[in-house]
Amino acid sequence: MSIKKPAVDVVCVGFGMTNAIAAQELTEDNLHVVALERGNWRNTSPDFAYPKNTDELKWDTRHKLQMDLSKSTITFRNRPHQKALPMRHLGSFLPGSGAGGSMVHWSGQNWRASPNDLRYRSWLEENYGADFIPDEMTIQDWGVSYEELEPYYAKFELMCGISGKAGNLNGEIQAGGNPFEGPRSGEYPLPPLTQPHSCEVFNDAAKSLGLHPFPGPAAQTSKPYRNIYGVEMQACTYCGFCSHYGCYNNSKASPQACIHPALMPKPNFELRCNAHVTRVLLSEDGKRATGVEYMDADGQLIEQPADIVIIGAFALFNVHLLLKSGIGEPYNYEKQTGVVGRNYAYQALTNATVFFKDKTFNRFVGAGGLGSCVDDYQTTQLEHDKLGFIGGTYLATWQGGAAPIAATPVPDKVKNWGSGWKQAVTQYYDSHLSINSSGSVMSYRSAFLDLDPTYKDEFGEPLLRMTFDFYENEQKMSRYAMQQVKQIAQAMSPEHIDVHQLNVPYDIVPYQSTHNTGGAIMGSDPRTSVVNKYLQVWDVPNVFVPGASAFPQNFAYNPTGTVGALTYFMVDAIRHKYLKAPGPLVSTEEIA
Repeated sequence: MSIKKPAVDVVCVGFGMTNAIAAQELTEDNLHVVALERGNWRNTSPDFAYPKNTDELKWDTRHKLQMDLSKSTITFRNRPHQKALPMRHLGSFLPGSGAGGSMVHWSGQNWRASPNDLRYRSWLEENYGADFIPDEMTIQDWGVSYEELEPYYAKFELMCGISGKAGNLNGEIQAGGNPFEGPRSGEYPLPPLTQPHSCEVFNDAAKSLGLHPFPGPAAQTSKPYRNIYGVEMQACTYCGFCSHYGCYNNSKASPQACIHPALMPKPNFELRCNAHVTRVLLSEDGKRATGVEYMDADGQLIEQPADIVIIGAFALFNVHLLLKSGIGEPYNYEKQTGVVGRNYAYQALTNATVFFKDKTFNRFVGAGGLGSCVDDYQTTQLEHDKLGFIGGTYLATWQGGAAPIAATPVPDKVKNWGSGWKQAVTQYYDSHLSINSSGSVMSYRSAFLDLDPTYKDEFGEPLLRMTFDFYENEQKMSRYAMQQVKQIAQAMSPEHIDVHQLNVPYDIVPYQSTHNTGGAIMGSDPRTSVVNKYLQVWDVPNVFVPGASAFPQNFAYNPTGTVGALTYFMVDAIRHKYLKAPGPLVSTEEIA
């Protein structure tokens, strides 16, 4: 028997970045908002106070900021004919748990999509013809344009205090920035982070090859900053404990640093931690959500009625909750029907480690977004008909800090133990850099998410099952990217280069990126998408689903900036359209 709480205007499932934004904005309209977070409350102080935040064993090795797989996990297989098995250890990706979500431990590399990323199928058909796209690929346009999203990209960057250099201001190319980016309405809120010697070496090599290096857009504040909510952020100290760590200095954009100080004191906002939402409750006809059901820390089943439900958990678990709640038609691979779970995608990451005899870098200092990049190999810069693949990549060297346990690279030829290994660690710790390729991944009929028929979580609910692999298109793209990486590396005159190719078949064990996308994708047609351009569920219009689960395929850039822009776009539509006339925000009358 469940306990029924008094009804509220909005209930938010998850309390990471998307729902922190949603709660902050919607409470401005005097709506009563409740957020339900399955993990614990965390704040900059005391949870990330120095020196607690530098505990590499706790945060990086033992993953204390991430989900507890003993309570819930996913199952995985490469291909539909295989049996999926549970993921027992965190590896390839690291979903967050607790207030702030994955944005607590993110690196802070903050990108915008390019204009043609958001209309990618149309762009390919216009340039190469519809027949150029393989039948197995299910890529599609997003249903929203770059021009529509640009003001919301700008707002997200202002909220975060992003440091960078514009390359395209209102169509005018700017020296020192990314000349290939979409037009920006204004400069970054803050100038770039101070670039280290490793970036200077990368820049010189890239320029010698005719490339266009620029400082990576960083969610670490290069100067003290006051954001749009009046929250004060301090200048980054380049402490090197950024990726996989909470920031002790309120310098890295996270909900704790950017939103919570303004949101938490509001009387019309309530956060309930250790609240595991099991399903969204629906009306008898299934066309309206009446609230959610969750299990609290005492094991009590609670019903929380609400007029609007915002599912803003990690991308994978947005899809999981939709499937468990019976919202939308589940994707069926065998029949090629349904939409929920369709178009799961990931990131294709490769890199080269470059070792030197005559160059020294202070690798211990750094920040997750501190780096130098080139965008010359993005998809719209390439001749796909000649290269034989779809997609693209950006290349970068990042100096995120070299913590003593994880950051001990040595040449592959060196044995990973003994006196020889110790000598190599000493020799190369400050005499190496990495060049990374962050490549796009297309969506395919046989890459999807569904409910596992065998394995269940601690509440007896079916686990989410992932079916995914890297296909020939992404393998070709990655091989091409590594050729470009090697050219830049060779231009640095190194002692030795180790090239690390794409893991094929895809392996869920080693860490790669927490850039999981798709499964609850957006679009202009309910037959091929779960949500419309405003992230509103077609079938249940008082449910909204922000997050990277909305991406129809994955571009090369890190997803957070686009997730943030889409969230602000969604919230603006709720505030100025939905609240005035609750119901579908996009008409389906003209869809045959």
